[in-house]
Formats: sequence, structure tokens, C-alpha cells
Amino acid sequence: MAIERRALLKAAAAAPALGALPGRSARAQAANTIKIGLLTDLSGTYRDLNGPVSIACTRLAIQEFGSRGFNVEMVSADHQNKPDVAVNIARQWFDRESVDLVLNLAASSVALAISELAREKNKVAIATSTATSDLTGRACTPNTIHWVFDTYMLAKSTGSATVRAGGDTWYFVTADYAFGHALERDTAEFVRKAGGRVLGSARTPFPGTTDFSSFLLQAQASGAKVIGFANAGTDTVNCIKQAAEFGLTRRGIKLASLLMFLPDVHSLGLNTAQGLICTESFYWDLNDRTRAFSSRVRPHIGNAAICMNHAGDYSATLHYLKAVADIGVATAKADGAAVVARMKAMPTDDDAFGAGRIREDGRKIHPAYLFEVKKPEESRGPFDYYKLLQTTPAEEAFRPLNEGGCSLVRS
Repeated sequence: MAIERRALLKAAAAAPALGALPGRSARAQAANTIKIGLLTDLSGTYRDLNGPVSIACTRLAIQEFGSRGFNVEMVSADHQNKPDVAVNIARQWFDRESVDLVLNLAASSVALAISELAREKNKVAIATSTATSDLTGRACTPNTIHWVFDTYMLAKSTGSATVRAGGDTWYFVTADYAFGHALERDTAEFVRKAGGRVLGSARTPFPGTTDFSSFLLQAQASGAKVIGFANAGTDTVNCIKQAAEFGLTRRGIKLASLLMFLPDVHSLGLNTAQGLICTESFYWDLNDRTRAFSSRVRPHIGNAAICMNHAGDYSATLHYLKAVADIGVATAKADGAAVVARMKAMPTDDDAFGAGRIREDGRKIHPAYLFEVKKPEESRGPFDYYKLLQTTPAEEAFRPLNEGGCSLVRS
């Protein structure tokens, strides 16, 4: 009996230790895992510009980064283009789910809110599908990077080119939130600098309408040569379709799509979209490297169009993980600002955007490309929609560093 009792006591003493092993193992695994949260529009106006293709591109970057001594996990969520919904999701991710990076963000109002939350929690926010140039201006933080494009770049490339082509009087149809306001503001400035005039603007609900007829009639009545669409996604597609139905282009009015993407052209079709000009910082058929990236992601996305937002998710994820590998997982999880600082110190290079860099204000630098949509007879096959008109070099494409008002910039 004494032997049995001693055996039972030994077993009881060992049980807590054995039970604790899975907990220690789980904690160790979590400590060695970087978690990426893709927070975007999965169901609304910007779904085709982000959505499942953004998820696929982010996963491809994680896969191609490979195993370098730590684990990488990804979660995703739909913020419905509502800042309050986005903040609630991101706060839970940061506080309860150990998410280290929130990526994509889409709507400018969402990005501005998440940027502040990332600063508060000392995490990392990377905006890859966001337009407002304020992210690297008055609203810059040491925890946020702005990838792909912004309103200044779009305004300079598309707005200036349209005025030079004779479109010297403008009327804006503008999405009524931070992105639309910033795009109208920046484009109007370049129109005036080029010698043009702005005759007025109409603010459209966002989200909240698919009928733009009254706004288009206001634009027509202004007598402007150019109607500038300071919107994106299905709003842009609907505006262009309805303008065509009203015969505005037949009356000699030029339509300027200030933020249009390849999925928009795909949705419109070349018969409707032909002749439109737009600016993107990525095109799948631009060079050998962009074609290589596109061919690698194509099996994961089916018959979907790839645009600069999607490429940005791939590019930003890859560079972020390189920085984590450089400074170590423990430091990266403890100090988001340290990761961003390391990302700024390292040159960027990938198949989507080529070589580039990140400025001290958080602006990712690369060239901007002005494209014209091809006529149907010019297209050689699926997604062959653009012809290149001009290239703005990386150091000229974005707002000068000392003009944004970012507090991180040393004078």
C-alpha cells in the first residue's frame, strides 16, 4: 500500500507540470508568431479593388517570404467603409488577438482612424488602398506607412495632363468624405497652377447612392469642359456609365477619372471606357517583373483583374516581413514604431514595384504612370487594357517632403 501511495503522490505532483506544457508551448509559439490583419472592404463599393484579390496577394507575399525562424499568420475582416467599425475590429485585434500589423485600410476615413489607433497601441499600420495625402502630411505618425498612391500623385499626373490637353475648365463630382475632399482639393490646385479654372463641385453621399444623374446634370449645366470624378470603385463606374447614357461625351465634355483602376475598366468594358485616362503605380503588363508577379498570383484569383492596390498588399507585406526578420520578432512585437523605422531604413525592392524607398514622413516612393484605356480593337487579350502615355519619376511623383507639414520631417 505504501508503494502504491508513493506512486499516486508522484503522479499527482507530475500532473500540474504536464498540464502546463501545452500552455508554455502555446505561449512560446505566439511569441514567435507575427500576425497580419488585412482590414478592408470585402462587400461594398471598393470590393473589386481590394477584397479576395488583396487576401490572395498578401498570402502570396507570406508564402514567398518563407520560413525564417518565425511563424506568420493572417486574419482578415470587412470594415464596411465605416471608421467606427474598423476601429472596433482593429482594437480587438491589437488587444486580444496579438495582431502586429493592420494592412490595406481602403477608405481614407478608415485609414486616418486606424493610423491614430496604431500609434496609441504602438503597432504598425500600412495603407495600401488609401488616397488621402494627409496620411503623410498633417496626420503622419511614426507607426504608419502610406504605400501605392495618394491624392497629390493622382492630381499631379491626371489633373495636369488633362489641362495641358485643353481641359481648362473643371467641375467636380466628389465623394463626400475625407478621400473625395482631399482628391478634389489637390486636383483643383494643379488645375489652377496649370492655368485652368474650377467652376464648381457637387458632393455625393458616401456610401449611400448609385444614382448620380442630378450631380451630372449640375456638372453639365456649369459649362465646364471637364467633369472630374473625385471618387472610386463602383461610384466611378456608375458615374461613367450614367454620363455615357446622358451623352455628355458626345457633347464634347471630357470625363476625368481621377482614381480609376483596372477592375473598373474591366467592369465598364472597352467600348465604354476607351479613351479615358488614369494614373496607376502598377500595371500587370508594364515590364518583365510585373508580368512575373501577375503570373504567380493568377492561379489564386481566377478571372479577376489585378490593380495597384492588390500589388501594394503584396509589396508592403513582403517588405514588412523583411524588416521583422532584420530586427527580430521580440522587438517587432513590442515596438511597432521600431519596425516602421527599420522599414524606412531598408530600400524596397519587389516584382510589383521594383526598387524604391520609404521617406521619413512614411511615404513609399516609386514612379507614377499615366495610362489611356485602349480601344477594343487595340486590345490583344484578357486585361490588355492600358497604353502608357507618360511616366513621372519616383522623386517627382509625390508631394515634396517639406510641403506636407509632417511633424516627423526635420527642417
